[in-house]
Amino acid sequence: MAEDQKAKAKTEQVKGKAKEAAGRVLGNERLEAEGRAEQSKGDARQAKEKTKDVFRH
Repeated sequence: MAEDQKAKAKTEQVKGKAKEAAGRVLGNERLEAEGRAEQSKGDARQAKEKTKDVFRH
């Protein structure tokens, strides 16, 4: 399950970066903001999983 969550976090980060870049290229501030938000969500999920790993070992 942890690997599934780690993959989900990485996917959110990548999708967020793509959205942010697309928003920047298109001049769409809303899309850019959505991308940053998605990256932050992925970062938070990744940090949570790393914290869990610390306590497992």
